[in-house]
Amino acid sequence: MRIERELMRGAGPVAVLSLLGKGEMYGYELVEALDRRTDGVLDMGQSTLYPLLYNLEAKGLIESDRRVAENGRERKYYRLTSDGRTRLAADRAQWQAVTEAMRSLGVIAGRLAPAWRLA
Repeated sequence: MRIERELMRGAGPVAVLSLLGKGEMYGYELVEALDRRTDGVLDMGQSTLYPLLYNLEAKGLIESDRRVAENGRERKYYRLTSDGRTRLAADRAQWQAVTEAMRSLGVIAGRLAPAWRLA
């Protein structure tokens, strides 16, 4: 199942911030992690991810630097800033509230499967 554009617009940034909250990653690594960790639900291609990364960087939530990886290729690594950590905490609280509200309406049954957790 793929998420519709409007839901992805809200879920994408917090998903990326959550992954970067665990440590720095380069772009393709983020694409793969989003696909793998969410069983394809939050799968986004590079054409979607990179504009999102540029936007998060412009807002000061992430920062990046280029360096040569072990395989000799230059990669751009992204990591959270302190503002990004603050934003991630706020976003997690909001998503938790939305999840609980949806659960109380019967939209979500029981507990979320561990594969859905990015935190």
